Amino acid sequence: MSQHGSGQAGTAPPLPATDLPAPAGPRRRTGGGATLFILIMLYTLALALSVALVMNEKYTQLGVIGTLLVLTLAPVAFVLAATLHNRSDGRLIDRVDDLSRNVRMLADQSLLSDDARRVLNRQHERELLRVAIEEDIENRDWDAAMVLVKELAERFGYRADAEDFRRKIDQVRADTVDTDVTGAIGYLDGLVLQRRWDHAFAEAGRIQRLFPDSSRVLSLRSRVEQAQAAYKADLERRFLMAAQEGHADNALTLLKELDPYLTIVEGEPLRELARGVIGKARDNLGAQFKLAVQDRRWRQAASIGEQIIAEFPNSRMAAEVRDVIDGIRIRANEVAPAA
Repeated sequence: MSQHGSGQAGTAPPLPATDLPAPAGPRRRTGGGATLFILIMLYTLALALSVALVMNEKYTQLGVIGTLLVLTLAPVAFVLAATLHNRSDGRLIDRVDDLSRNVRMLADQSLLSDDARRVLNRQHERELLRVAIEEDIENRDWDAAMVLVKELAERFGYRADAEDFRRKIDQVRADTVDTDVTGAIGYLDGLVLQRRWDHAFAEAGRIQRLFPDSSRVLSLRSRVEQAQAAYKADLERRFLMAAQEGHADNALTLLKELDPYLTIVEGEPLRELARGVIGKARDNLGAQFKLAVQDRRWRQAASIGEQIIAEFPNSRMAAEVRDVIDGIRIRANEVAPAA
């Protein structure tokens, strides 16, 4: 019994495994402390590197960015690391570790040359270039688009993409230029139909300057010259026919329109015929004026008299009309209220 009793007193029954208390946590605190120490070292190193870059004129901007990142992220990282001492959730440690890796990556990239960073970011820069080229195509800025295409091929090595863009730019530009040329030529044809020859010649020159690579604009000036010559020939033909048929008034109207087209040499063969037409038209107007006065059609007489003075100012008939036109105008004004 003494042995049994001593056995009970000296040996305690083992506790179940589920009842064992969890470790107090020195390992978590030790891990948190080590992380905090690493963070201090990393941020100190990053800050020193950033300050060094600031002192270098070539990398001043990069150094300023690094300094701002260190000063911004360091407090957050230290607070998170300090929290690890009192929390058992290991996810915070993972987050701090990720943050530490990002800081190390930033420090590593700050030491790289521009060419090395371009290699690392070439995929992103490729997408930026593609977007910029598409915008230039949409804005019809062909030269700027071609510069970016050359950059895409020679600097980044995406030659297949560059060739695709070149074909697209050539096609879109050709379609756009063709549409613009068609509209410009249509406007030019309108000027020709209106017989606005000076404007037509100026517009032909403008179109040729705007679209020098288009074969459709090479002969525009000749096109206007031919249209002008054809109209001039038609005027002369109609004048001759009207004069031959004795239609003096119509012939005089055509002669007035034809006169600006004729040079002195070209007008010489028509001089006598023109004199005859002018004389006959003047005589017709004189006869109409006298008949209107005799019939006391004062308003018509005044209108015809003013036409004689305007069209034949140096003629004897015009001098005779000037002597009586004032009285005719008075009578015409007296007739107007009654009418």
